Amino acid sequence: MATRSTIMDTNSFRAEHADGLDAATRKLTDKRSKVLGESYRLFYRKPVHLVRGEGQYVWDAAGDKYLDVYNNVASIGHCHPAVIEAVNQQMKMLNTHTRYLHERILDYTEELLATTPDAIDRAMYMCTGSEANDLAIRVARAFSGGTGIIVSQEAYHGTSDLTSGVSPALGSGQPLAATTRLVSPPDAYRVNAPDLGEWFANEIQQQIDDMKAHGIKFAGFLADSIFSSDGVLPNPRGFLQKAVDVVHANGGIFIADEVQPGFGRTGDAFWGFARHGVVPDVITTGKPMGNGIPVSGLLAKSDVLAAFSDEIPYFNTFGGNPVAMAAAQAVLTVIKEEGLQEHSRVVGARLLSELQKLMDRHESIGDVRGAGLFIGFELVQDRASKTPDKALALDLIEKLREHRVLTSVAGPYGNVLKLRPPLAFQEADIDWLVGALDKSLSELGR
Repeated sequence: MATRSTIMDTNSFRAEHADGLDAATRKLTDKRSKVLGESYRLFYRKPVHLVRGEGQYVWDAAGDKYLDVYNNVASIGHCHPAVIEAVNQQMKMLNTHTRYLHERILDYTEELLATTPDAIDRAMYMCTGSEANDLAIRVARAFSGGTGIIVSQEAYHGTSDLTSGVSPALGSGQPLAATTRLVSPPDAYRVNAPDLGEWFANEIQQQIDDMKAHGIKFAGFLADSIFSSDGVLPNPRGFLQKAVDVVHANGGIFIADEVQPGFGRTGDAFWGFARHGVVPDVITTGKPMGNGIPVSGLLAKSDVLAAFSDEIPYFNTFGGNPVAMAAAQAVLTVIKEEGLQEHSRVVGARLLSELQKLMDRHESIGDVRGAGLFIGFELVQDRASKTPDKALALDLIEKLREHRVLTSVAGPYGNVLKLRPPLAFQEADIDWLVGALDKSLSELGR
């Protein structure tokens, strides 16, 4: 199998960087290696030691303030007081599993399902997006009678056995399942097709045909609607519809992984898939729904879920507990009361515009694209050839760190900055981010 890039290794501290660290940081990195082992990765050649967060900002141990342009897990902002209060109050009353009656899980589910298409009418809860996607694959297989799952070339859907087998972004050291097939990403910047939707639908049909040729029955297509790990690919709106039609025509289901594009982040809609006018069969969510509290969900059409749930009991000790539900309910309330979806649309559009203006100053910026507060910033060696510049991207995020801006890279070439701040990001922060990018590119001589 060809070597794949990896979200875990591209922007990370390595042993060869240790000699350049100050004594205190070196002590911590050495201790991490000793007690946590080598699977864990740290961001940056000089890791950041964070001790506090508030809204869109975090502070390191030296007291330096950073603008967080990467952490969507703290979706409504680090340490949001509404979440802290809700969790604290519920923790003082009761925290237990879902085999007892409790109102919180029911009240929250009614509120959450009210945001989805009418056909989505059931919910189940877990602790992580990995667990949600793991269960979604099981549901797809139960409903279809097949095993084959299609994902995009650089997809990331989790770390369990099932989900790591459909997560090529974890790298060439992580084998894909024999029943997994990859499709090229629907990249409007690099794919020369008159109809991107038709092109992408054909890509999916080809992989379904390949499965059939190898005796594998197709079960489903699993994707996040903004193709985050593939380099943030939001447009044109609506291009997913033909692909979903192909999935259904072949007896499979469409699983919308909304861990990243959901909960108002794209601005255009509450759910990322809604930008494309499609109705998924299953929706999965993750920790952003609880602002970082371990909670995730699977929302589904009742007839699709029944193939699994009518036959197999499901129990998750921590999933859907009252404290997790309190956090999730607080997040949903804040999104509505603070108008964060509209905020994401308006502030994101202005940020996108300001970032695109940088293209006039820096030839190394090949493309800037996004929806709401989810933007891909692509770096190239030259615009004519669109040759990816991974080295520049990695140097750029290190420079941004020096200017106290935190982000990372994505895409099959590792050359796209993924700008995805907490929804607390404000118009006043645009100058900091855009200015830091401008200065950093100039300092790098690009």
